[in-house]
Amino acid sequence: MEIFPAIDIKNKKVVRLLKGDYSLVTEYEQTPIEAALFFQSQGAKNLHMVDLDGAKDGTLSNFDAVKEVCENTSLYVEIGGGIRSMDRIEKYLSVGVGRVILGTAALENPDFLREAVKTYGDKIAVGVDAADSKVATRGWLNVSDTDSFEFCKKMRDEGVKSVIYTDISRDGTLSGTNMEAYRKLSLIEGLSITASGGITHIDEIKELSEIGTWGAILGKALYSGKIDLKEALSASKG
Repeated sequence: MEIFPAIDIKNKKVVRLLKGDYSLVTEYEQTPIEAALFFQSQGAKNLHMVDLDGAKDGTLSNFDAVKEVCENTSLYVEIGGGIRSMDRIEKYLSVGVGRVILGTAALENPDFLREAVKTYGDKIAVGVDAADSKVATRGWLNVSDTDSFEFCKKMRDEGVKSVIYTDISRDGTLSGTNMEAYRKLSLIEGLSITASGGITHIDEIKELSEIGTWGAILGKALYSGKIDLKEALSASKG
């Protein structure tokens, strides 16, 4: 299983939100590039980045921070947040991003999703953010009536190979992840699932790996010291 340390960026700063609430934000002293280089020094091969400003309002104000990480590390970088046009996908890929994550656009603009998958293949992943099993959009500010598990199956049928699934109620809480959801998602054939939100213990990483989860994103647990990255990387190998 692949491990992705997370760097969420707001106003060019590394932050963590509690349950996706923009008013409940913790800022860290590290810059995005400093955090990325630290994770790389601990053995990380991958990095999950989110432009929170982009997710909320569609701006590209944190692009330079993402570019700096791509140009100054050997990490495989995935980025999400406000990616709603082919031009933006191309801009990220052109600076070395490994894959881009479509969230709101995947639900609200299926034609764009199809065009992106047709053009860029497995460089496109879809972020499915769930609130009470319903898909949330616009930086988690809106909750739709769409069932998140059925939406994952629909994404598979549209040619999407990878889904990052986040239970918003667990994100940033250090209360453990929604293992039941990942057991259910593991039954969807032909779709690689990355677990995100609330992973707090090494045993969870081991269990996610055992049930066939493709990847796991670690955020608050790393920043708070609940999980040691080197130990997590070891556990992910089974």
